[in-house]
Amino acid sequence: MPNPVVHFDISARDGAKVREFYGKLFDWKINFMSEMNDAPVKTKGNDGGIDGGIALGNGHTGVSIFVQVPNHQASLDKAESLGGKTVMPPTEIPGVVTMATLKAVEGNLVGLVKG
Repeated sequence: MPNPVVHFDISARDGAKVREFYGKLFDWKINFMSEMNDAPVKTKGNDGGIDGGIALGNGHTGVSIFVQVPNHQASLDKAESLGGKTVMPPTEIPGVVTMATLKAVEGNLVGLVKG
């Protein structure tokens, strides 16, 4: 499948409450990392799935998806031609990933990671 969803993030005002809710609801393995105020979420199993994270959303909540693309800039350009807006240009997080983010036409945040 071209451009698969490879990660998700859940933004929360009350991280502890949200981690407890999703952990108990879906039996997700959540590892809170206090130094980063982030919690990686393991959902992958023998039946598939993708991993994600739960983090404080600085006053907002929502769910973001991260899509694997062959070229960050080409995808950002295409998104803008369709009415989206670049939020963060391609940015390297050393040793982790190079990513970009955009706001889709109704304001949903979409992350782009290079495949």
